[in-house]
Amino acid sequence: IAVCDITRPVPNREILPSLLRRLEAAGISRDKITVLIATGLHRPASEDEIREICGEDIPHSYRVVNHHARELSEHQYLGKTNSGTPVYIDARFVSADLHITLGFIEPHLMLGYSGGRKLVVPGLAAAETISVLHSPRFMRDPRATEGSIENNPLHHELLEIARMARHDFMVDVSLTRTQRGSRRAIAGVFAGNPVEAHRKGVEFVSSAMLETIEEPADAVITSAGGYPLDLTFYQSIKGITAASHV
Repeated sequence: IAVCDITRPVPNREILPSLLRRLEAAGISRDKITVLIATGLHRPASEDEIREICGEDIPHSYRVVNHHARELSEHQYLGKTNSGTPVYIDARFVSADLHITLGFIEPHLMLGYSGGRKLVVPGLAAAETISVLHSPRFMRDPRATEGSIENNPLHHELLEIARMARHDFMVDVSLTRTQRGSRRAIAGVFAGNPVEAHRKGVEFVSSAMLETIEEPADAVITSAGGYPLDLTFYQSIKGITAASHV
């Protein structure tokens, strides 16, 4: 089970226990389940952060481990995509019989929307794969932008890689805005086939969050979205790119 790292506000404490109960009820014992923190190129989560990500109890009862993108030996080579991207995915995920991801859906500066396939790549990909996906080949393509997956070449590249890694099932949520310092609440849950369920989530989030303005604004006040999205300075680019459209 791939879960987001500490920089994403996914309410795993609410989602993960229910999922684990269903898996165990289906006959999958705890010692056969691994929770893999999809760090991408971010640093590994500390023990305190693992408890914040998963809750206090789960790290004591299940195997919870970090992905290490810069350790190529921990990845399995799956070949190249049709466009030539070399695909290296965490071997622990690839070798499993069942591949599940937990994430959340929001507009993303290059990928259109987060969630779904993003938990596989870049979340569990090696640096050798991520460096291609974050290269000018995709980042300079005007179709790789917020709020659009239809003709987004990066979205389709990630879908292809997720299929190669046998992405079986996803549970993604959409979240409300932060209210008076409280955590975001779950606004919608989208689970099932990773492509179809993600598209349903994108449709819902688009209807709730996207707006068209009549003319460009003279000034825009922006942010990276609050904690934990603003946990690292790197994330500040999200506020900048969002404002650039306005």
